[in-house]
Amino acid sequence: MTNAQWLGDYRAEGYELYHLGLYPGVVAGEGSVYCEVYRIDATTLGELDALRTRGGEYTRRLISTPYGSAWMYIYQRPVAGRQRIDSGDWLERD
Repeated sequence: MTNAQWLGDYRAEGYELYHLGLYPGVVAGEGSVYCEVYRIDATTLGELDALRTRGGEYTRRLISTPYGSAWMYIYQRPVAGRQRIDSGDWLERD
């Protein structure tokens, strides 16, 4: 993300964060998740889509933030049996 401009932090309500092994997954739910909001170009977005949406593991959802609209990747597979990260912050996981 060398072409990304960090805009700020944001806590998105109505989502839950799960530990999927080496990476996190966000799903719609009762909690909130910590987000970092960046401005990126179309090329970077295409690269992220290639990593995240291939195979249907994630889909992009447009959310509102204090910095304007932003894309968030939503995990599409079942999370039953996965560890929920109650803090909603991947860096503060147990």
